[in-house]
Amino acid sequence: MFRSPAPPRADKHPVAAGIALSQMRRRVQLGRAGAWAALATGPLALAIAVGQPSATVAASSAPKPQRSQQSVTVADPSGYVAEFVDAWLRSSDDASSAAARRVQAMAPGILLPARDEEAPVPRRVTAVRSTPGKDGRWSVTVAAQYADAVRYFAVPAIASSSGSSFAVTAAPALVTAPARHKFPDSPYEVTVEEGPLATTAGEFLTAYLAGRGEVSRYLAPGVELTAISPAAAASVEVQEATAREQSAAAEQVPGDGTTVHVLAQVEARDAAGRWPLAYELTLSARDGRWEIAALVSGTTGGAGR
Repeated sequence: MFRSPAPPRADKHPVAAGIALSQMRRRVQLGRAGAWAALATGPLALAIAVGQPSATVAASSAPKPQRSQQSVTVADPSGYVAEFVDAWLRSSDDASSAAARRVQAMAPGILLPARDEEAPVPRRVTAVRSTPGKDGRWSVTVAAQYADAVRYFAVPAIASSSGSSFAVTAAPALVTAPARHKFPDSPYEVTVEEGPLATTAGEFLTAYLAGRGEVSRYLAPGVELTAISPAAAASVEVQEATAREQSAAAEQVPGDGTTVHVLAQVEARDAAGRWPLAYELTLSARDGRWEIAALVSGTTGGAGR
């Protein structure tokens, strides 16, 4: 028979026993500390600490977000400058006038014009160009529209990065009109003759602008568009339709999934007159018919003819 080993004597290796007991107590204390720290950080960390009682849970600080050039706020003072120029053109050397007080509040130190009381004032002042410089500085060009002319003024300004404050740093300078950019070639070079595609575009725009018919019947699955309300025209007529893709010129509707991009130039009529309008449409073929997949006017465009 096997005999059980005799239990160790209590007085045998007392120092080693004390060290072992101390280490055991330390492991228990570390386990408790890890559990409390894990409880503070969440259930998942608590489960990990319970599974590993001797592990140490350390909280690391969240990394600081890196600021990129795109994340920096750019505050454009165009609106502020346009308001300033409007007040400046309406003011005079009478510092008590409402326009003069506006100028002095927006740009203290800027000299007021000595305008004759009968001199015309602009109907509207609009910012047409803004160019950023260094350290929040800008050059803003505005157009002052009079009854018989348009005058352009360039104004230096400064803006805080948050856009919470602006300042005009000098009086306006009368300048020439901005140069006209070279007109780009139209990407719509394929003529769309009368046929299913032109018919779909015309009927859709008639429903969209004049409220004649349901817009939804012309839309591809998943596309959502609603008619202009109230109706903006009494009648709509397609004057010309051009496309980017040669498949748009086919007399028959092509296979399912074929997509074309069309520029439809229409004439809308109402009680006030005739209005030439242009719409960029994306159409897709399905089940032998064209459907409107998107209305994306105002992106590329082309010359009206």
